[in-house]
Amino acid sequence: MPVPTLDSPLVLDGGLSNALEDRGHRLVEPLWTARLLRDDPAEIKAVHRSYFAAGARVAITASYQATLPGLVGAGLSPREAAGLIRLSVRLAREAAAELAGDGVTRYVAASVGPYGAFLADGSEYRGRYGLDRADLRDFHAPRLELLAGERPDLIAVETIPDVDEVEVLVDLLDELGLPAWVSLAVADGRTRAGQSLDDAFAAAASGRSIVAVGVNCCDPTEAGAAVGRAALTGLPVVCYPNSGEGWQAADAPGGVGHWTGRPTYDVSAATDWVATGARLVGGCCRVGQDQIAALAEALA
Repeated sequence: MPVPTLDSPLVLDGGLSNALEDRGHRLVEPLWTARLLRDDPAEIKAVHRSYFAAGARVAITASYQATLPGLVGAGLSPREAAGLIRLSVRLAREAAAELAGDGVTRYVAASVGPYGAFLADGSEYRGRYGLDRADLRDFHAPRLELLAGERPDLIAVETIPDVDEVEVLVDLLDELGLPAWVSLAVADGRTRAGQSLDDAFAAAASGRSIVAVGVNCCDPTEAGAAVGRAALTGLPVVCYPNSGEGWQAADAPGGVGHWTGRPTYDVSAATDWVATGARLVGGCCRVGQDQIAALAEALA
């Protein structure tokens, strides 16, 4: 399938976790949404299909928290864990195929979350894990190779909190040669690790395989300014903020985090993001099918 040209905006899907929770699944263990790759993959495919039906053109796979060490730590063999990571791409492909024939081209973006997602303690909102670049490379490379082997249309590197991890991932993506976007976790105009956002976008845009840079899982009120700064790289921008609610990680190991505050995601703001350079636009945590349908209509 051809890579999207990004000459005009493409609508991404919304949050996978909230859609699964709406279908009755409780996601409280470290595997989070990746648990359903093992326990009920048909539910993941059903969510992909529902977002496509709502107007999304790009499905982001359920591999954000699906890592080899995480899955093996949950009791799977290395071979089984690798199979589930590959399965995440096939499920999204199958969902797109089930809606084929309507003249709409749909794409699959294989999700790669930060090292902090594997820790399942909110570290993707802090960064600075105490690992060197060699350790980060050893963590990310096997999953990237497994996902690339399924030939997704894009790699979606998501919620990356600091520049060091961006640089490691960009180098790995260039070795694979698949088109990819890199989106950062940001707060108060900086990376979640407190670094210059301009430096982080420049690092992300330096890769030969990178087709878009931007932000995700940020407060919607941060999105507009971040899109403007990402656009300075000269690349198309990806933007899919969360609902505006905040995630409060558990206070103790093994505890259950929770969302706080009120949603502020407003699809009308997306037209401004697009005017500033956004070409991949959607929603992250707590943004559901109704908002994606409204977004697709607004950007039609």
